[in-house]
Amino acid sequence: MEKELAQFELEDGTTFLAEIDEPSSAAIQRVAAVETGELVYKAKKNLEEALEQVKPVASTVVSKLTSGLATPADEVEVTFGLKLSAEAGIVFSSVGGEVNFEVTLRWSRAGSA
Repeated sequence: MEKELAQFELEDGTTFLAEIDEPSSAAIQRVAAVETGELVYKAKKNLEEALEQVKPVASTVVSKLTSGLATPADEVEVTFGLKLSAEAGIVFSSVGGEVNFEVTLRWSRAGSA
């Protein structure tokens, strides 16, 4: 798939460019990038709006991994890849057609110094 550039904006108006897969929708608008003047795709959502999509997923994963364990973990670490998209904002990235979550649960010994 061919790579393109998309311009994303932060809530404060700051813009940045990100390399993306070529959008499948012809409805994605092209604009002149502030940084380069080059025509790039304009993301439909700002970065903060796109990241809001991730929070419920991360919260659900952590919540489900910490509840119902006979001995709850002291720490839960979840790692996953995110990919910027001009159309969707952020999508969970995949390797070989699958989305992967790396999960680490840690227990510390009670009473250890």
